[in-house]
Amino acid sequence: MEVRRLIAPFFAVACLALLPWTLWLTFSLPAHHETGNWRTVWAGFDIALAASLGATALASLRRSPWIEASAAISGTLLCTDAWFDITLEAGGRHLTAAVVEAVLVELPLAAICFWVARDGERALAHWLPTSPAGPQVPAPRSPRPRIPDPHRQVAHSPDE
Repeated sequence: MEVRRLIAPFFAVACLALLPWTLWLTFSLPAHHETGNWRTVWAGFDIALAASLGATALASLRRSPWIEASAAISGTLLCTDAWFDITLEAGGRHLTAAVVEAVLVELPLAAICFWVARDGERALAHWLPTSPAGPQVPAPRSPRPRIPDPHRQVAHSPDE
Protein backbone atom coordinates (compact mmCIF):
# COMPACT_ATOMS: atom_id res chain seq x y z
CA MET A 1 0.00 0.00 0.00
CA GLU A 2 1.24 3.46 -0.88
CA VAL A 3 2.10 5.62 2.16
CA ARG A 4 0.34 8.69 0.70
CA ARG A 5 -2.98 6.85 0.87
CA LEU A 6 -2.57 6.48 4.64
CA ILE A 7 -2.12 10.19 5.35
CA ALA A 8 -5.78 11.29 5.18
CA PRO A 9 -7.10 8.33 7.22
CA PHE A 10 -4.32 8.81 9.79
CA PHE A 11 -5.22 12.45 10.39
CA ALA A 12 -8.96 11.68 10.36
CA VAL A 13 -8.47 9.07 13.12
CA ALA A 14 -6.27 11.50 15.07
CA CYS A 15 -9.00 14.15 14.81
CA LEU A 16 -11.71 11.75 15.98
CA ALA A 17 -9.54 10.45 18.84
CA LEU A 18 -8.92 14.00 20.04
CA LEU A 19 -12.63 14.72 20.50
CA PRO A 20 -13.33 12.38 23.45
CA TRP A 21 -9.95 13.26 24.97
CA THR A 22 -10.90 16.97 24.85
CA LEU A 23 -14.28 16.26 26.45
CA TRP A 24 -12.62 14.26 29.21
CA LEU A 25 -10.14 17.09 29.88
CA THR A 26 -12.93 19.66 29.87
CA PHE A 27 -14.76 17.92 32.70
CA SER A 28 -11.86 16.45 34.67
CA LEU A 29 -9.23 19.19 34.89
CA PRO A 30 -9.41 21.63 37.81
CA ALA A 31 -10.53 25.19 37.03
CA HIS A 32 -7.44 26.58 38.76
CA HIS A 33 -3.84 25.37 38.61
CA GLU A 34 -0.58 26.88 39.83
CA THR A 35 2.84 25.97 38.56
CA GLY A 36 6.39 26.86 39.41
CA ASN A 37 7.42 26.80 35.73
CA TRP A 38 5.31 29.75 34.54
CA ARG A 39 8.26 31.92 33.45
CA THR A 40 10.00 29.01 31.78
CA VAL A 41 6.88 28.07 29.82
CA TRP A 42 6.32 31.58 28.47
CA ALA A 43 10.00 32.30 27.84
CA GLY A 44 10.35 29.00 25.97
CA PHE A 45 7.23 29.70 23.92
CA ASP A 46 8.43 33.19 23.01
CA ILE A 47 11.85 31.80 22.04
CA ALA A 48 10.13 29.31 19.73
CA LEU A 49 8.02 32.12 18.25
CA ALA A 50 11.08 34.32 17.70
CA ALA A 51 12.94 31.39 16.11
CA SER A 52 10.07 30.69 13.71
CA LEU A 53 9.78 34.36 12.73
CA GLY A 54 13.56 34.46 12.24
CA ALA A 55 13.42 31.31 10.12
CA THR A 56 10.69 32.90 8.00
CA ALA A 57 12.80 36.03 7.51
CA LEU A 58 15.86 33.94 6.63
CA ALA A 59 13.85 31.78 4.21
CA SER A 60 12.56 34.95 2.56
CA LEU A 61 16.04 36.44 2.21
CA ARG A 62 17.36 33.21 0.76
CA ARG A 63 14.27 32.76 -1.45
CA SER A 64 13.97 29.31 0.06
CA PRO A 65 10.98 27.04 -0.54
CA TRP A 66 10.99 26.56 3.27
CA ILE A 67 9.35 29.96 3.60
CA GLU A 68 5.90 28.37 3.28
CA ALA A 69 6.45 25.94 6.17
CA SER A 70 8.17 28.46 8.44
CA ALA A 71 5.47 31.08 7.78
CA ALA A 72 2.74 28.52 8.60
CA ILE A 73 4.51 27.64 11.86
CA SER A 74 4.89 31.34 12.74
CA GLY A 75 1.23 32.05 12.02
CA THR A 76 0.13 29.11 14.13
CA LEU A 77 2.33 30.14 17.05
CA LEU A 78 1.04 33.74 16.84
CA CYS A 79 -2.59 32.54 16.96
CA THR A 80 -1.72 30.25 19.87
CA ASP A 81 -0.03 33.13 21.67
CA ALA A 82 -3.10 35.36 21.22
CA TRP A 83 -5.40 32.56 22.42
CA PHE A 84 -3.45 31.88 25.60
CA ASP A 85 -2.84 35.56 26.36
CA ILE A 86 -6.57 36.28 26.21
CA THR A 87 -7.92 33.13 27.85
CA LEU A 88 -5.42 33.16 30.69
CA GLU A 89 -6.25 36.81 31.41
CA ALA A 90 -10.04 36.33 31.28
CA GLY A 91 -11.30 38.33 34.22
CA GLY A 92 -7.77 39.49 35.01
CA ARG A 93 -6.39 43.00 35.13
CA HIS A 94 -4.39 42.59 31.88
CA LEU A 95 -7.28 41.39 29.70
CA THR A 96 -7.61 44.68 27.79
CA ALA A 97 -3.89 44.73 27.00
CA ALA A 98 -4.04 41.09 25.85
CA VAL A 99 -6.99 41.78 23.52
CA VAL A 100 -5.37 44.94 22.10
CA GLU A 101 -2.09 43.10 21.50
CA ALA A 102 -3.93 40.22 19.80
CA VAL A 103 -6.03 42.48 17.57
CA LEU A 104 -3.29 44.96 16.63
CA VAL A 105 -0.19 42.77 16.55
CA GLU A 106 -0.48 38.99 16.83
CA LEU A 107 -3.49 38.26 14.61
CA PRO A 108 -2.56 40.68 11.77
CA LEU A 109 0.98 39.26 11.76
CA ALA A 110 -0.48 35.74 11.75
CA ALA A 111 -2.65 36.68 8.75
CA ILE A 112 0.44 37.87 6.88
CA CYS A 113 2.23 34.64 7.79
CA PHE A 114 -0.68 32.53 6.48
CA TRP A 115 -0.79 34.60 3.29
CA VAL A 116 2.93 33.95 2.76
CA ALA A 117 2.43 30.26 3.59
CA ARG A 118 -0.44 30.07 1.10
CA ASP A 119 1.45 31.63 -1.76
CA GLY A 120 5.11 31.87 -0.78
CA GLU A 121 6.56 31.70 -4.26
CA ARG A 122 4.49 34.56 -5.60
CA ALA A 123 5.03 36.56 -2.39
CA LEU A 124 8.79 36.22 -2.80
CA ALA A 125 8.67 37.25 -6.43
CA HIS A 126 6.49 40.25 -5.57
CA TRP A 127 8.23 41.60 -2.46
CA LEU A 128 11.91 40.92 -3.03
CA PRO A 129 14.01 43.48 -4.93
CA THR A 130 13.95 43.18 -8.69
CA SER A 131 15.78 44.84 -11.53
CA PRO A 132 14.16 45.99 -14.81
CA ALA A 133 15.25 42.64 -16.23
CA GLY A 134 13.34 40.73 -13.54
CA PRO A 135 14.26 39.15 -10.21
CA GLN A 136 17.93 39.42 -9.28
CA VAL A 137 17.98 35.86 -7.97
CA PRO A 138 15.83 33.18 -9.57
CA ALA A 139 13.19 31.97 -7.14
CA PRO A 140 13.29 28.21 -6.59
CA ARG A 141 10.14 26.23 -7.21
CA SER A 142 8.33 24.80 -4.25
CA PRO A 143 9.12 21.11 -3.65
CA ARG A 144 5.39 20.34 -3.61
CA PRO A 145 2.98 20.55 -6.53
CA ARG A 146 0.55 23.47 -6.58
CA ILE A 147 -3.13 22.82 -5.96
CA PRO A 148 -5.21 24.88 -8.40
CA ASP A 149 -7.25 27.67 -6.78
CA PRO A 150 -10.83 27.43 -8.13
CA HIS A 151 -11.46 31.09 -7.21
CA ARG A 152 -8.47 32.49 -9.05
CA GLN A 153 -9.19 34.23 -12.34
CA VAL A 154 -6.96 33.09 -15.17
CA ALA A 155 -6.39 35.51 -18.03
CA HIS A 156 -7.02 33.95 -21.44
CA SER A 157 -5.57 35.19 -24.70
CA PRO A 158 -8.01 36.41 -27.40
CA ASP A 159 -7.05 33.37 -29.52
CA GLU A 160 -8.73 30.96 -27.11
